[in-house]
Amino acid sequence: MKVAFLSDIHANFPALWSALEDARRRGARSFVVAGDIVGGGPHPVEVARFLMKKRVAAIRGNVDRKTIAQLSKPRKLEKKAKKGALAALARWAALQLGDEERAWLSALPPELRLTFGQSSVLVVHGSPIGDEDYIYPSITERALAAKLKDEKPDLLVCGHSHVPFVRKVAETWIANCGSVGKPIDGDPRGSYALVDFKGRGAISARIVRFEYPVEEAAHDLERLRSGFAPAELRSGVKS
Repeated sequence: MKVAFLSDIHANFPALWSALEDARRRGARSFVVAGDIVGGGPHPVEVARFLMKKRVAAIRGNVDRKTIAQLSKPRKLEKKAKKGALAALARWAALQLGDEERAWLSALPPELRLTFGQSSVLVVHGSPIGDEDYIYPSITERALAAKLKDEKPDLLVCGHSHVPFVRKVAETWIANCGSVGKPIDGDPRGSYALVDFKGRGAISARIVRFEYPVEEAAHDLERLRSGFAPAELRSGVKS
């Protein structure tokens, strides 16, 4: 059974769509998202609605958590959104989420414990310690044990660092998905982790790089930046 694990979409719908299509072509039949669904990109509503409609298993990331916290005070958020172009854009995007998307994002758990075949899987955003902690390829067996504490999953899935890798440390496979919608490691392609659960606890995991229409996402982002206006902010605030 093949499962695609994705993380750090950051409101980039063309990248999400391309990742899922690529994973399907490679035989994935289940999909799990390891957080940072919104934030920074131009398509927060489209991404949230799509994942909701498809009932994709997901957790919240640190950006999702902060977005929800900001949305609890919309008038204050509107005021802050007028300060600085990048900050304004991110907060404007957050305000576009409707009640249904906000409720869905708020209800996402910080982690998931899943079973595929006979393999146990722990899905977190940063690390088991917290959603702003990091797991890098250089992690040692001792450091991993400290993060896992008493847990010993067959597979630990994470994101947050945007640095994709797959590595086995002691008895645990680690799959850092990298980023679907905001790669930062020098490769402009998005990434996700494709895991084949082969039965009897056997796991085969790898990082997949995929192309997506970068120009489309960049165009939408630039269009928002150039057309940004306080009136648009006010239209997204509900009293």
